[in-house]
Amino acid sequence: MRFILRNNYRWFIVALIFLATCINYIDRQIIGLLKPILEKEFNWTETDYAHIVMAFTAAYAVGLLLSGRIIDKVGTKIGYTACVLVWSVAGILHAIAKTVTGFSLARIGLGLGEAGNFPAGVKTVAEWFPPKERGLATGIFNSGTSFGVVLALLIVPWILSHHGWKEVFWITGSLGLIWIVLWQIFYEIPAKQKRLSEKERNHILTGQANEERRQEKADIRWIKLLGLPQTWALIAGKGLIDPIFWFFLFWLPSYFSATFNIDLTKPSLQLMTIYTATTFGSIAGGQLSSWLIKKNWPVLKARKLALLIFALLEVSIILTQFATNGWTVVLLISLAVAAHQAWATNIFTIASDLFPSEAVGSVVGIGGMAGAIGGILFPILVGSLLDFYKTAGNIVTGYNLLFTICGFTYLATWLIIHMLTRKSKAVTLSQLV
Repeated sequence: MRFILRNNYRWFIVALIFLATCINYIDRQIIGLLKPILEKEFNWTETDYAHIVMAFTAAYAVGLLLSGRIIDKVGTKIGYTACVLVWSVAGILHAIAKTVTGFSLARIGLGLGEAGNFPAGVKTVAEWFPPKERGLATGIFNSGTSFGVVLALLIVPWILSHHGWKEVFWITGSLGLIWIVLWQIFYEIPAKQKRLSEKERNHILTGQANEERRQEKADIRWIKLLGLPQTWALIAGKGLIDPIFWFFLFWLPSYFSATFNIDLTKPSLQLMTIYTATTFGSIAGGQLSSWLIKKNWPVLKARKLALLIFALLEVSIILTQFATNGWTVVLLISLAVAAHQAWATNIFTIASDLFPSEAVGSVVGIGGMAGAIGGILFPILVGSLLDFYKTAGNIVTGYNLLFTICGFTYLATWLIIHMLTRKSKAVTLSQLV
């Protein structure tokens, strides 16, 4: 076992950031699973819930803007630790909230901390992997979003069967504190990692030989980042698409509860099926573009072809409004969320392809902030539509309209990305400092 880790330590590092991402999404998803319970206890409307979601996404936007830059400055070991500590404490503090304002404040703390997960994770992959392996590595750690949601679907009903909703926040919020201990023990950048064999170190460095010499810290000038079309391609890919996944994350449990009378105090096979599908989408998405690169496709061309394929698959969610069987709806939504995660994997990987690792945290933070801003605005539409149709006695129609919007957004976004990157080359560090 020690020999295996010594020659494949980079994959152990991926396992650690996969675990952090699982915990990130467990803590993020709890509010959606407890929504039917909390809205009865505190008499929330759909708009009240939308405001709580918006508080999280607003804080997430600010956190992404700050965390990406901070992580680029202080490095992944310290930066990742700080982010997980903040979101874990905030997750625990949900247990003492009693009002919409109280939950909103707790979500603000959660959003600020959780924002650092992807800038730190993508930066770690850029530091530890050559380009031909980054798609798969990113897909593996990004699949933690799916595993986290599935685990939440198992953990929350179990805790509720023995305790109450407050204990859900106490227990799940503590998981990140355990992860911090593991990260402090096992993580260092490749140049400092004593557990790394020379064979693997050479593999990593040789694969990065055509890139500038990597440092752990750098002073990246954002004004130069914002002047590049490559940055705006990432902003489009995150800003228009992230809000859709958050809609899937925060409203799908309520959708199935309202449409198919699912009891969310018990494990839901339907929701578990959907969120498990995202795991396969995440890994398959990275694997597809990595396979194309190994077949000598240009890196950016391979990523964009993968994005186009997944954008076309996403259109399938529009068909849910015509389905009459619950499991047909599950199948269609499973395909849509799997396609989303495949899309997300390739967007993150494009960031590490087009930018030096010293800037990856910053550019992922900027793109993520754009996604969070969209996540602030989209719930306004979601809450208003659902309240309107709930009052009219046909909330399912509201969901169908939202699914239609989601289905076509990916193709429009792909076209924007394609136009912005037609003549793009990888950005050099000298362009940014």
